[in-house]
Amino acid sequence: MTDFFPYSQIRAIQQDFINDVKGALEHKRHLIVHAPTGLGKTAATLAPALEYCFKHNKTIFFLTSRHTQHLIAIKTLTDIKQRTGCEISAVDLIGKKWMCSYPGVDVLHSSEFSEFCKKQREESACEYYVKTKQGQKLTVEAQAALSELRSQSPCHVERLRKVCSNRGLCTYEMATALAGSAQVIVADYYYIFNHSVRDALFKRAQLKLEDCIVIVDEGHNLPGRTRSLLTHALSTFNIRRSISEAKKAGRQDILDSVLIIQDALNELSQDLHEGEQKLVDKDEFIAKIVKKKNYQTLIDELEEASHWKGPGSEPSSLLSMARFLKNWEGDDAGFVRFMSRKALRRESMITLTYCCLDPSLLTKDIIEQTYCTIMMSGTLTPTAMYRDILGFPDDTVEKTYPNSFPEKNKLTLIIPKTTTRFAERNPEQFQSIAQICAEIGNAVPGNCVFFFPSYYVRNEVNRFFSPLCRKTTFVEDPDMTKEEKSEFLERFKSYERVGAVLLGVVSGSYGEGIDLPGNLLNCVVIVGLPLLQPTLDTKKLIEYYDQKFSKGWEYGYVGPAFSKCIQSAGRCIRSEYDRGVIIFLDERYTWNNYIKYFPADWNLKVTLLYLDRIREFYELSAR
Repeated sequence: MTDFFPYSQIRAIQQDFINDVKGALEHKRHLIVHAPTGLGKTAATLAPALEYCFKHNKTIFFLTSRHTQHLIAIKTLTDIKQRTGCEISAVDLIGKKWMCSYPGVDVLHSSEFSEFCKKQREESACEYYVKTKQGQKLTVEAQAALSELRSQSPCHVERLRKVCSNRGLCTYEMATALAGSAQVIVADYYYIFNHSVRDALFKRAQLKLEDCIVIVDEGHNLPGRTRSLLTHALSTFNIRRSISEAKKAGRQDILDSVLIIQDALNELSQDLHEGEQKLVDKDEFIAKIVKKKNYQTLIDELEEASHWKGPGSEPSSLLSMARFLKNWEGDDAGFVRFMSRKALRRESMITLTYCCLDPSLLTKDIIEQTYCTIMMSGTLTPTAMYRDILGFPDDTVEKTYPNSFPEKNKLTLIIPKTTTRFAERNPEQFQSIAQICAEIGNAVPGNCVFFFPSYYVRNEVNRFFSPLCRKTTFVEDPDMTKEEKSEFLERFKSYERVGAVLLGVVSGSYGEGIDLPGNLLNCVVIVGLPLLQPTLDTKKLIEYYDQKFSKGWEYGYVGPAFSKCIQSAGRCIRSEYDRGVIIFLDERYTWNNYIKYFPADWNLKVTLLYLDRIREFYELSAR
């Protein structure tokens, strides 16, 4: 045990985790940990890391994309401070835009906000920044606020923002000033894995990667987040907005340049039908442009012509187009360039995409530069897959811990009946799925969530499901706002006593990051396998990992799908006191090439007598 552990009791598995973290730090080795929900990952990593930090003058980055996890990390640090009596300096960072108090910036895209913020600072037009910084130094008022905030550390970002907003100060500048002396920085992934975001913070806080202990929470999200960061697209929608922007600015020369790009896109898509994709060569697209204009000159003109003024004005599509053209010239290795045509309500949209296949192009060098990177999640099996695709060194320590909850509290079933395989999707199949789901929903006391592979499958099944289910049905809407999602979930939770069902999607709003402890959720059903559509980019991803690791099927197709399944299933049992049923409904879950992806410690039962098993489970629970 570590003296910095914040609680009086520690589980045996949790002690093993702490020892592994200590070993990784002492031997300067990276660590990948699959640790199921409830093990206490936050305390088990922060406590030994903080102890090491005090002795060896390191800085801890606790990275998470979940707002709730920010709260848990800050609370854990506060508990450590209270238990040890040590002064702990910590700062909580979210996206710079979301810390900004300037009216209207919340509607801006991150790149638009970046340009706006830069311009406001350069022109001394932001009253928050002017009141905070005088040259490279903090103002007297900012220094006074900094002393107050340090005395309140660890401080959650909402508290930080409130203090700064009330005093008319820039929250980001104050946060980065705090970061310079912080032992722990709780932040989004991008504060380490986005070069420009990291460089800005590290320059202000005078940090070096080699002195940083990086803890990546919910690490299964890192490959997707990194690929997204390195992927860029240009669509006919972007072009229409750019044409409108050029006309409003009265710039015929810029309009001509945009039309050159539009012509190149139209020429490349002549043989492309609705729903189709095709590979596009980098030089082929550039060649169609340079026949009419120098490529770099065109980029420069688009950037110069951007007349975007910030909140209240139209964002600059010209600037976005210039950025795409720059990125299009990037490397070929680890990327695929393709064009797609997608049918919308009234028209079709053509999109040209420079798509990242390999997240290690970004993560590998960063991980190797850190003093130690610890990646953890309840969904990191197999750990070797994440080690490979993110570029961890070969000597990285990999650990898989069993579930620490009582086995009697969980019933995990595979129902080898029905399928959501694309070739077998038909009304009869959807009706069969609906029949089984309705039987389960009616048999389970309390609330149930059904996760589907897509909104299409969910909607088709729901046509048959709703008349059969005796409980109130909640149907997730992908277009809900953040506030609407929260209200929707609260209404669902209010049916705790009488029971309701929620029909969602594995990759939707409720497949990850929600906690429904106790009797708020008694059953989760994963309907079908959320395998990626066999699109061109998916095929290229499989092909890429076949060439690199001889594991294209596993790393590019099945592994990511099972990660989503296990993550969604984890919504059911969130503590040692929760009881519930987890069901995987699809015949493919029993196939040898799929069933091996389930965690080794799961006590899976394959049965067609699912109603009998459910009744037996709840009868035993009632005793």
